[in-house]
Amino acid sequence: MVRAPCPLLLLLLLLVPPLLQLSAATPEPCEIDDEDVRCVCNFTDPEPDWSSALQCMSALEVEVHGSGRSLQQFEKFADTNPKEYVDLVRALRLQRLTVGAAQIPAPLLVAVLRGLGSSRLKQLTLVDLEVTGTMPVPPLEDLGPKLLTLSLRNVSWATGDAWLAKLQQWLKPGLKKLNIAQAHSLAFLCADLHTFSSLQTLDLSDNPALGERGLTAALCPNKFPTLEELTLRNSGMETLSGVCAALAAAGVKPQRLDLSHNSLRATTQGAPACTWPSALNSLNLSFAGLEQVPQGLPAELSVLDLSCNRLRKMPRLEELPKVTSLTLDGNPFQEPDASKYQEVPNSGVVPVSTCSALAMGMSGTVALLRGAGALA
Repeated sequence: MVRAPCPLLLLLLLLVPPLLQLSAATPEPCEIDDEDVRCVCNFTDPEPDWSSALQCMSALEVEVHGSGRSLQQFEKFADTNPKEYVDLVRALRLQRLTVGAAQIPAPLLVAVLRGLGSSRLKQLTLVDLEVTGTMPVPPLEDLGPKLLTLSLRNVSWATGDAWLAKLQQWLKPGLKKLNIAQAHSLAFLCADLHTFSSLQTLDLSDNPALGERGLTAALCPNKFPTLEELTLRNSGMETLSGVCAALAAAGVKPQRLDLSHNSLRATTQGAPACTWPSALNSLNLSFAGLEQVPQGLPAELSVLDLSCNRLRKMPRLEELPKVTSLTLDGNPFQEPDASKYQEVPNSGVVPVSTCSALAMGMSGTVALLRGAGALA
């Protein structure tokens, strides 16, 4: 009976890459910090000591490096009944788990989710993962955890366009934030997808091949009724009108929209007019290569970030009638004497850190510092 929990714990703890680089001289495959908060495993040895993962039982955050190996050998544990270990799983402190750098059979991934169904896990990240085989049909009970945040980066699925619907079936409702980057497919099978009834944030950044047509396919109509924030950094967007049309087609009505790190151009001449969601009041157009304030901005826009573009003159008040918080740092018109734009009382212009080559190339590292004010 003492050895019984081991297969389940190994199943839960041996799949994940570290968020920070580990030294090649790490003496143990797994190490936990002195505060029992973060446990990191690095299974690079040809014959790894999997039992080292048991050190992670007391951690809040677990990261395990799978070194790209196949986990086919552990598929025999996929039929483990989670009810046998429910008390043990409930006792775990685990709240954040990152899974990746491995080839994992779909039944094994499902077994991990089922095993964590009674845990305190709130944040799950899948990175550089290849999911092979077919996702089984979920039972009426024993579903996975009730996550608040689900993040996926460079994850491939043998189930093709059905992958999100298949994964969604194994998670309890209540997801608040969904991040999908470097996806192999975002053309979801909308008919099979359940409504994300609690989702507030959808981040499709770092999918440069997505484009406006892909966005229309990804935003399944009426599947995101509570969405408040949509982030589309470095996602192949080209025009504001195209993005507006995609939102309108899907009935998505965010309050905040991030289109930074896209090469935006003026709306095509003769393109049909589009009405933005009335709730949309914050728009990020930084690092977008804009040479002038674009036409067709949301009518109720109050927060606008135009930093690190190619603007050669200060925007006119009539171009931004309701904007009360405007970020303009890093545009050419400020270079001769940027200070005079920052000293105008109640101008609403917010200074931010200088645009750097590093920030220009990395969509996820730009920090926006907004301030209160009103355009006079």
